[in-house]
Amino acid sequence: MKTIKTSYLLSSLALAFFAQANIASAADVLISASKMLDVRTGKMVANPEILVRDGRIVSVKSGAGATTVDKETRKINLAGMTLLPGLIDMHVHLDADPTYGGYNNLQFGDRFWSVLTVPHAARTLDAGFTTVRNLGADAWNDVGLRQAIEEGKVPGPRIVSAAYSFGATGGHCDSTFFPPSMNQQSPFNADSPEEGRKRVRELRKYGAQVIKICATGGVFSHNTEPGQQQMSLREMTAIAEEAHQWGLRAAAHAHGTSGIKDAIRAGIDTIEHASLIDDEGIALAKKHGAYLSMDIYNTDYTQSEGKKNGVLEDNLRKDREVADLQREGFRKAHAAGVKMVYGTDAGIYPHGENAKQFATMVRYGMSPLQAIQSATLNAAEALDSKDVGVIEAGRYADLIAVEGDPTKDVRLLEKVSVVIKAGEVVKAVKP
Repeated sequence: MKTIKTSYLLSSLALAFFAQANIASAADVLISASKMLDVRTGKMVANPEILVRDGRIVSVKSGAGATTVDKETRKINLAGMTLLPGLIDMHVHLDADPTYGGYNNLQFGDRFWSVLTVPHAARTLDAGFTTVRNLGADAWNDVGLRQAIEEGKVPGPRIVSAAYSFGATGGHCDSTFFPPSMNQQSPFNADSPEEGRKRVRELRKYGAQVIKICATGGVFSHNTEPGQQQMSLREMTAIAEEAHQWGLRAAAHAHGTSGIKDAIRAGIDTIEHASLIDDEGIALAKKHGAYLSMDIYNTDYTQSEGKKNGVLEDNLRKDREVADLQREGFRKAHAAGVKMVYGTDAGIYPHGENAKQFATMVRYGMSPLQAIQSATLNAAEALDSKDVGVIEAGRYADLIAVEGDPTKDVRLLEKVSVVIKAGEVVKAVKP
């Protein structure tokens, strides 16, 4: 392991976060390394120097000594390392823990899951994911976590929060595991276009920054099948229009073929899972510019660990049935030129292991660079954000560093050495 030479070297997440919260941000920061990946061009920039002020990038130059700084400027010298933008996971559930499957989660009170969001967020940031989109949480957990991170109370990535995901009564986003005597249901079911519009307004009112619906049945719900369409075209169109009116983007959980196509026709921005997509769905995604967020790694975890974790056999059966179809659909969609973003469904498998999907994406047709772009440039575009995803002036100084060239070995991203958020080191390997 090469030594990291930096005047701001921290060896633990806790110490890094304490420093991030307490060191004055007035001084500029100059970050240098041996190489930097330009995710727009795919080219490696030699000896990059990145000047940061107040958490944002001021300039990006190439060549040692290319940037003139004053003596107060703090320097972070990542000699021997390659810089990339902080990674973006477009589909996580930070209040979910995969080790409690099936009915095992009933042994805990509601606030247990709220507390777990804190270590889950820290692990995610530690893994190099400086931005995530949390597509569905209970009890406003993701909104509260986002606010705590923004206030500097706990460490974690930037969160784009959906709050509650919602869909049809009895559908995948509803509570489906209990008998009628228990009267369990989602407070945000929507069974008409008008109800869908109202749900968008209610969720936005209390902190949703993206709207997430369930257009079809799902794998890890009861009494739903992944291929079943559960929201109509009219309902989804009303929801997409309402979200866009309020300046929000919309995501649709959609495994089934017809649900995928109607979600795209409705104007939904990102299609989650897209497991049973067909040629017509692929053509529609290209025509409408919809992004596909396909979680093609996590079945490796669920099939090896799910039974031990308490996942019911019916759920494991559905997982097996869609796994290979989803992966082949991913291959075909990518080959056809559909826009793809990096979404893992972390929470179905352990938080902090988000980067394991890169190698699976490469196995199913992407180059390492394309897989990286799905978690940086493409994801930022899908978020409609000019703050993250690219190392360039004006964006947040969210960076990661690895030893080696991840465009040749994408598994290097599974062992990120350094994580920088807003110009402050929040993780660094010990020298």
